[in-house]
Amino acid sequence: MKLAVVGGGSTYTPELVDGFARLRDSLPVDELVLIDPAAERLELIGGLARRIFARQGHPGRVTTTADLDAGVAGADAVLVQLRVGGQAARLRDETWPLECGCVGQETTGAGGLAKALRTVPVVLDIAERVRRASPDAWIIDFTNPVGIVTRALLQAGHKAVGLCNVAIGFQRKFAKLLDLAPAEVHLDHVGLNHLTWETGVRRGGPGGEDLLPDLLAAHGDAIAADLHLPRAVLDRLGVVPSYYLRYFYAHDEVVRELGEKPSRAAEVAAMEKELLALYGDPALDEKPALLAKRGGAFYSEAAVDLAAALLGDGGPPVQVVNTRNGGTLPFLPDDAVIEVQARVRGAGGSGPVPLAVPRLDPLYAGLIAHVTAYEDLALDAALRGGRERVFKALLAHPLVGQFDLAEGLTDRLLAHNKEHLPWA
Repeated sequence: MKLAVVGGGSTYTPELVDGFARLRDSLPVDELVLIDPAAERLELIGGLARRIFARQGHPGRVTTTADLDAGVAGADAVLVQLRVGGQAARLRDETWPLECGCVGQETTGAGGLAKALRTVPVVLDIAERVRRASPDAWIIDFTNPVGIVTRALLQAGHKAVGLCNVAIGFQRKFAKLLDLAPAEVHLDHVGLNHLTWETGVRRGGPGGEDLLPDLLAAHGDAIAADLHLPRAVLDRLGVVPSYYLRYFYAHDEVVRELGEKPSRAAEVAAMEKELLALYGDPALDEKPALLAKRGGAFYSEAAVDLAAALLGDGGPPVQVVNTRNGGTLPFLPDDAVIEVQARVRGAGGSGPVPLAVPRLDPLYAGLIAHVTAYEDLALDAALRGGRERVFKALLAHPLVGQFDLAEGLTDRLLAHNKEHLPWA
């Protein structure tokens, strides 16, 4: 089995490599190819990847290349994890929206739109080259904004699935609180990427006993603290929102906080320098503890589970993925991309098949529909360009929604992204 990682020079990559090494019985990788144009970073991370494989006795080989076409040739799956513009672009995404009193975040709101505009054309080009070199390969997208990027891939006819670590993070956290093995915890997870709720926490699998009421009663304070939301919000909702919902439920509070502290992009940039220095140590043969602070907890386990299920008989049969709606949420278009539990094993070549979702409360369905409409317009702007399309996408976003705000944000978005948007 050959796997290729586009963006293999990411500081996240050792987390992924560690998962491939530890979970090799589920996903027997013969060759892992790390692909990245950043030669210096790739050399550091490729060396560490080989040492991780060697330490854990993995027989597969790790290769590195800057040649995308050669790297993906013959691959069974291609994992895409890239950041167009790097941390410098992320810093801008987190900064200029604040000038208009809007949240500055790399996947939500105006910053998220900027990232989508930069990213979608690049990922589609990569996918076309994958299709030419390895037409049967699955594309697993980790690249944010995952929902919009995955929708672009699916609409272009690619064999693609989007993946996020929010659900597996909740599963692991809830399992620990409930003193259960993670495999015993099934989430009723529903929404869009970075806009999801856990409406049930079931023992054993779909249809199992719902432990969510007891979980909230016993551990609501701890869960609320992790989400930076008041406990009363969880009690009133009776569900667990992802932490990205705080940008909607406490927008103005978040904007004030972001204006008073260093940006997450600045923190990550400093952390990346330290990580790269560690990666260059020839004695290091495991992922360093610092990597846990970089984000992406359980990212490797989620990737291995999905790849194993797509490519063979491994991995859990039901997993949370980003995939085509196809009537699962009847208030959305069929071609919308939703983030839900899906049956992966046994899906044949067609990809994951979402499980049925009970009728959603309008409190959640309304916001999902609203953000999906924004995503429609965001994808149109990413594919066709144009100031007016950018403006309409911003005007449609529930965190913007005002004419003057959308105008100001459009001007700033285009000014800060000209190098990445030829039409601008």
